[in-house]
Amino acid sequence: MKPKLAAALCASALMALSACSKADEAATKVDENPTGLVVTNARLILPPIKGNPAAVYFDLRNDGTRAVAVRSADIADAKSASIHDMMEWDSKPTMAEMGPLAIQKGETVKFEPGGKHVMAFELSPELAAGGKTELTLTVAGGDKVSVEVPVEAANAER
Repeated sequence: MKPKLAAALCASALMALSACSKADEAATKVDENPTGLVVTNARLILPPIKGNPAAVYFDLRNDGTRAVAVRSADIADAKSASIHDMMEWDSKPTMAEMGPLAIQKGETVKFEPGGKHVMAFELSPELAAGGKTELTLTVAGGDKVSVEVPVEAANAER
């Protein structure tokens, strides 16, 4: 009877371990992008005048299970970056830094010329057209998503 009990215990333990293994795999996939945000069509456009800030444009889709608020943006090859939007002030169009941007589940927000965009300040001198850098978006709560961004010349189509 003892050998049968030992065999049954071993079989139970193996089934439990195999279940944990599958759960761990699923958790890893979910944890790869806990924000649920997907960045597509990203590009950094270098400034026409050296020393000025660059602009980063992209499409941002929320494929997650809940709404999230994007709080900040970072560019690997810039000293600082901030999210801006175009708006009207005193009956004139102007650009200003944005507060947190709420993105609903299933929603896509375009970061494009004349609208929302990321400004990248004090660029690395090594950053050149044809190269790449990294954009990192941080959401409320601290989760982040990062993507590689191609660098384009100042005269590139925006």
